[in-house]
Amino acid sequence: MKPITDHLRENLDVIFVGFNPSIRSSETGHHYANPNNRFWKILFEAGITPRKYDSSEDYKLLDLGYGMTNIVARPTKAADEITKEEYQQGKQELRQKIEKYSPKIVCFVGKGVYQQYSGKKDIPWGKQDESVVDGTIDFVAPSSSGLVRMRMDEVVGIYKELPLLKERLVSK
Repeated sequence: MKPITDHLRENLDVIFVGFNPSIRSSETGHHYANPNNRFWKILFEAGITPRKYDSSEDYKLLDLGYGMTNIVARPTKAADEITKEEYQQGKQELRQKIEKYSPKIVCFVGKGVYQQYSGKKDIPWGKQDESVVDGTIDFVAPSSSGLVRMRMDEVVGIYKELPLLKERLVSK
């Protein structure tokens, strides 16, 4: 299994951070490629993208001001296969990427991703009071995995806060 390419550049509005690539993503070379993953549907329904993109178009999100990476690069069947050592290394690498690329907002796709990154346990949905990297906003959203037990409208409701937050930043 091979890692997939990050889609990052400086001064993006939002960088989406997942746990790690799925086996399907590794096979296709694209983020959120598992057909059971609802990422692309959520982005569209939350008004983040103007249409529902396909995972093969993941790189096109850069044109909209959005980037993508993961806390761990190694593809696995499930996130529980990621080791403590991989999280430790991934946490350092992710911080370096955020410092280098300076996005306005870092959206963690899953509370568990943010817990691993921040070391915090009790985390609310949405904008966090304090960010790990100064000058960026940490935002925690539900995982887009089909295994998530939240209702789709609740998940989309949390993601809908992202464009509003982005607008407030732009109008400052």
